[in-house]
Amino acid sequence: MTHSFDKDYWDQIWRGDRAAAMAAGRPNPHLVREVGDLTPGTALDVGCGAGAETIWLATRGWQVTGADIAAAALARAAERAAAAGVAGRVRWVEADLSRWEPEAGYDLVTTHYAHSAMPQLDFYGRVASWVAPAGTLFIVGHLHHPDHHHDQDPAAGHGHGETEPPASASVRAADITARLDPTIWEVVTAQESRRELTGHDGHPASIHDVVVRANRRR
Repeated sequence: MTHSFDKDYWDQIWRGDRAAAMAAGRPNPHLVREVGDLTPGTALDVGCGAGAETIWLATRGWQVTGADIAAAALARAAERAAAAGVAGRVRWVEADLSRWEPEAGYDLVTTHYAHSAMPQLDFYGRVASWVAPAGTLFIVGHLHHPDHHHDQDPAAGHGHGETEPPASASVRAADITARLDPTIWEVVTAQESRRELTGHDGHPASIHDVVVRANRRR
């Protein structure tokens, strides 16, 4: 099955029977580890889903914009932000991230397993363009394996279902860093990792991640 990753697809995902479990997810551990030492400023969480990372950043002093194509996801995110007491530090934007353009750059732009209707590496290129000078880009994506199947769900890895996304939704660290002009970017982290967790069905699952952190020089 080929996924288009368009609005209809994501709206269906977030209105489906997995939505409650997806919305209960914790902030990505890579984000917690990698950006906890940054001085809070403005942040953009691209493809924020139910807002776990957006809210985590807000509780640490960031002024965060959470952007997602799915209205149902943003509604859950807003409820969670209010419950966490950080609604005043968060702005939610419903947008097609393959077309949307922010009004200004951000001190931190981050994305976690997000997929749009455009090719994955082109999407990451768009995400990188939204980082302000001296800002930070932080990407967590699905790691590409040569034996990836093409018929599994791309919502994997973020509490979204299967643990293997289709090849079109996965990349390697070198694929991302090759898109980052070294005269503009300093790559701090380019990592491929595996972590174990318990799936919603109670069975163990392996998540294979690509983690890239880069500082914009200018």
